[in-house]
Amino acid sequence: MILDSLQHAERYYSLHPLFKQAFQFLQEADVQNLPTGKHELAGEDLFAILSEGPGVAKADAKMEAHQRYIDIQYIVSGVDHMGWQDLSACGASIDPYSVERDVSFFAVKPTSWFDVPAGFFTVFFPNDVHAPLATQEVVRKVVLKIAVQP
Repeated sequence: MILDSLQHAERYYSLHPLFKQAFQFLQEADVQNLPTGKHELAGEDLFAILSEGPGVAKADAKMEAHQRYIDIQYIVSGVDHMGWQDLSACGASIDPYSVERDVSFFAVKPTSWFDVPAGFFTVFFPNDVHAPLATQEVVRKVVLKIAVQP
């Protein structure tokens, strides 16, 4: 898992062939005014999902993990309270992995909680089980989905 400011994005370009394009989208697109929904950047290998709204109470936050995609979650406005735990400590998922939605959910609670303010991003790899939007504050965010193997 990575937590950093968008101004340091260049540090992470070498981690994946599509990271540079993903971060450049965040830096160049008008994400404050772009409509919510899905925006394709490189087909199904790289796309952005913009959302805006309140999250859920911390007690109701769901722990999730992905196998096919890496998440870069960038906060445009508000503060996203997120939880994290390594997959190796989570045990079995509470429902079968959904290939269509690329998600598994887990009953465990996060071992770490942290705030991600506007202008910052997280990177969640397949071993990073995370609970995003554990806040009832309105948050505008971009979730970039990057295929693990483009």
